[in-house]
Amino acid sequence: MKKTKGLKLVEKAVKGNREAFGDLIVMHQEYLYKLAYLYTKNEQDALDAVQECAMRAMISMDKLREPAYFKTWITRILLNCIYQEQKKRRNDSPFEEYSEAAPQLPVSIEEKADLYEAIDLLPPTYKTVVVLQYFAGIKLKDIAQIMDIPMGSVKGYLFRAKEALRNQLEERPIGGAEAR
Repeated sequence: MKKTKGLKLVEKAVKGNREAFGDLIVMHQEYLYKLAYLYTKNEQDALDAVQECAMRAMISMDKLREPAYFKTWITRILLNCIYQEQKKRRNDSPFEEYSEAAPQLPVSIEEKADLYEAIDLLPPTYKTVVVLQYFAGIKLKDIAQIMDIPMGSVKGYLFRAKEALRNQLEERPIGGAEAR
């Protein structure tokens, strides 16, 4: 039911129905915010990214070729908004905290902090596949569409990202504290 309703909304929005577009944004706002927050680690920046994403999506809604891929399409727009803002700032902010969307593993706060810091150190493509796969729960084929790369590249990036994380985490003591 929800998918068919969403698909009908997308089809109406593509034809220029602004109310349908607004309903789509409301339907996806929590997902977009959580994903933006995972990248920005700041509530206001995440909200700004979602707002910019909604504006860009509204302007280019008629360019959406396949209504069934609306979520993939809007995710790509959101990531582009975030990357462009980060390029403008060129500001590596210190680790704050990731969203509640992070998996709840039986690990200490220090171990989580180390993991999140290690994720922040990954190259952008590796970080993107890790966040989309493990924090946003997006399937590999959808990640490939979002990033506009082949599925094999997604798998390769994910494999190399996990190797890089494993190496980074093995090199440092738990909690990032120096051994005494």
